[in-house]
Amino acid sequence: MIARLAREDRSAFPDVRHALRHPNGLLALGGDLSPERLENAYRRGIFPWFGAGDPILWWSPDPRTVLFPDRLRIARSLAKRLRKEPFRVTMDRTFGGVISACAAPRDEEGGTWILPEMVVAYTALHRRGLAHSVEVWQDGELVGGLYGVAIGRAFFGESMFSRATDASKVALLHLCQRLTQWGYGLIDCQMRTEHLIRLGAMEIPRAELIRRLDRLCRQPPHDTDWDDGLEHLPRVDGHTKT
Repeated sequence: MIARLAREDRSAFPDVRHALRHPNGLLALGGDLSPERLENAYRRGIFPWFGAGDPILWWSPDPRTVLFPDRLRIARSLAKRLRKEPFRVTMDRTFGGVISACAAPRDEEGGTWILPEMVVAYTALHRRGLAHSVEVWQDGELVGGLYGVAIGRAFFGESMFSRATDASKVALLHLCQRLTQWGYGLIDCQMRTEHLIRLGAMEIPRAELIRRLDRLCRQPPHDTDWDDGLEHLPRVDGHTKT
């Protein structure tokens, strides 16, 4: 049995050690997607993930896939591409454009897990300064990006998209450079994919993640605006090339 959350209490979540093993990490259902509940969830290593017609489902898998910002692996082909300077990168310039692109169906059946209520919820987090986007531009067109949630000195990645070769990787590279500069400790990638592993992500025990989040989420956020009004070229300096 998994816990059913009441809409009234937006701070209460079961201990993540009660999450199911099969399916891995399913912890609770119900509640709402209010900014308060989402922030409380992320601080505890919990995130929402559900499909159309399902109740809100809350997850905390074990092990957990994370990426340490200063350990991103950059392929030589991408480094070579970046030297040609085909992209410009911004942050928080068009959060709505990024989340809408991430929510667009990516398969022939037209499926997506970023439902309209998720778009509304994370847009509300963005207005509170907790959700952020990275945008990649080519010839004035938005061709890639990602979005996620920042609490303290931890970043929780949600989704990315690409309409041009390597555009989402460029967004991740820029994010990792900024997070390293700002003293962030990790990016929670949530679920393992071979793509993320090739980029340097690794699996750690959920208990270790919780310990790290307890420390990182208590730290004050950096004092620099995510959108500093400038457009940047990503660099490959300081990141491992493979």
